[in-house]
Amino acid sequence: MSESLRAFASGLARTRQTLVGRIINALGAGGITSATWEEMEAQLIEADMGVAPARQVVGNLRSYITRTGVTSAATLHTQLAAELRSLLADPPPFALDGDPTVVLLVGVNGAGKTTTAAKLAQLARTRFGARPLLAACDTFRAAAVEQLQTWGTRLDLPVVSGAAGADPGAVLFDAVASARARGNNLVLADTAGRLHSKFNLMEELKKVQRVAGKASAGAPQHVLLVLDAVSGQNALAQAAAFKAAVGVTAVVITKLDSSARGGIVFAVQQALNLPVQFVGSGERLEDLETFNPDDYVARLLAAESQR
Repeated sequence: MSESLRAFASGLARTRQTLVGRIINALGAGGITSATWEEMEAQLIEADMGVAPARQVVGNLRSYITRTGVTSAATLHTQLAAELRSLLADPPPFALDGDPTVVLLVGVNGAGKTTTAAKLAQLARTRFGARPLLAACDTFRAAAVEQLQTWGTRLDLPVVSGAAGADPGAVLFDAVASARARGNNLVLADTAGRLHSKFNLMEELKKVQRVAGKASAGAPQHVLLVLDAVSGQNALAQAAAFKAAVGVTAVVITKLDSSARGGIVFAVQQALNLPVQFVGSGERLEDLETFNPDDYVARLLAAESQR
């Protein structure tokens, strides 16, 4: 197993224990009771899966056992995996079909957008054959431009930036022009973090999106909302606001290595109909993966000996 996948699997350990530990233990102790189902539903909700998806999973499992009379922990484990997988959509393809392709990374402060921009640049270059350029459209946070430039130096990638307090839309416009001139086919725009409830800041983000369309027809092709797994259900309110404002196309969930709330992956997809495209589970460049629902469920439910 690669270090990246090992970190990803390890990062799901807390959620894994929350999701399956109680019910498997109940089976081993002599069977499932009404209290077991109530406890399982509570644990699923505590993992931030959301009330409706948790009830759906528990209800379907309960019906399955009633219908089949299954008492085997192994069979129940398999059925639980099938129920969880049914809640997850496959991520959309990460297509490079623009001139250049423009990706807006949006979200609240502290979600990890700048680091995600660097990780995604590395992933796009190695996995998709992209020639990325980084656009420092966060012109408000003091260290944001410097941080992105440091990543650019480390990755040997061009970074387009403006003066402190510059118009982020102008920075993006210049970045698209620079990408064309340099032969870069992917612009990754790191935008300033903003509270989803701040009207003026969300209006500014809409302006950046409009500028992208003026700079390149059809841009931005991808609007990725970066959500911190640790924020749990608060992430849903963020996601809803950003989706309404700038038409989020998919979600990047970060910090799965430090949260017991891996259920947020299910909640985002079920409540908002937004696919998860990438997941982050560490600080290294390699710790960003294309979301794979089958692998996610398998690692979530993996036995100790399989990790």
